[in-house]
Amino acid sequence: MLLDTASLYFRAYYGVPDSVRAPDGTPVNAVRGLLDFIARLVQDHHPDDLVACMDADWRPQWRVDLIPSYKAHRVAQETAAGPDVEETPDTLAPQVPVIEQVLDAVGIARVGVAEYEADDVIGTLAGQAAGPVDIVTGDRDLYQLVDDAREARVLYPVKGVGNLQITDEAVLREKYGVDGRGYVDLALLRGDPSDGLPGVPGIGEKTAARLLETFGDLAGIMAAVLDPASKLTPSQRKKLHEARPYLAVAPQVVRVASDVPLPPFDPALPSEPRRPAALDELAAQWGLGGSLQRLLSALQARGC
Repeated sequence: MLLDTASLYFRAYYGVPDSVRAPDGTPVNAVRGLLDFIARLVQDHHPDDLVACMDADWRPQWRVDLIPSYKAHRVAQETAAGPDVEETPDTLAPQVPVIEQVLDAVGIARVGVAEYEADDVIGTLAGQAAGPVDIVTGDRDLYQLVDDAREARVLYPVKGVGNLQITDEAVLREKYGVDGRGYVDLALLRGDPSDGLPGVPGIGEKTAARLLETFGDLAGIMAAVLDPASKLTPSQRKKLHEARPYLAVAPQVVRVASDVPLPPFDPALPSEPRRPAALDELAAQWGLGGSLQRLLSALQARGC
């Protein structure tokens, strides 16, 4: 099980009231919400291995070099020496280090790699997995990793993690008309304002799906642009031709990396905390209460 951790703690932050606070009054709604998410996932899905994948760089420069608008609207502060600072709610940012400390003390593997997003870590781990893979994310970009042959699917939270959309290739074809492999081409044609990807002006999701059904993939579509006998309408041909510079680089930006240099780590879920004394201190300082106990109970029950 691979967690798109930032996606989940953002959802926890907005789904759990900020009245959930530590003894000193600091909000810990994202921390406790994420712990409850993980507890429920372990309880319901019984993963053998679980990795909390992190954004060591949420806006890698190599993607920005290709498409300068990539996530540009989410930059709170530019930094010369490292990743730009992402615009994050004031009461969420201080909770992220607490989340990291708690995961480490529990013994849940936490993996982030410089110059890569969590999506890239997930893509690399999914490609290396010997068995079935469940990817837990609220980000549709990772639908590109759905692969029935490799038993890779996405668990997409509809409401919390008690209501998950189990996304396999049948679901993708029903909703988008493509499989996991085709989702990259659909996404870059359609564009994604939340990621600063412009897409092809005038080519929406339905049109993109029809083009992919007709011509197979982006390469087939672009070959059709050059073929006067193809079934493209004059308007579509013009729009796609004008978007050639964007379409030449967009696949490298939208496709998750599969070759991230991962550090050594142990993905196995523990049955008891790795650092119990440190965890007790964190639990007392931040008032983690029932959320942490539910996670520890789920881990213990799984190990029995």
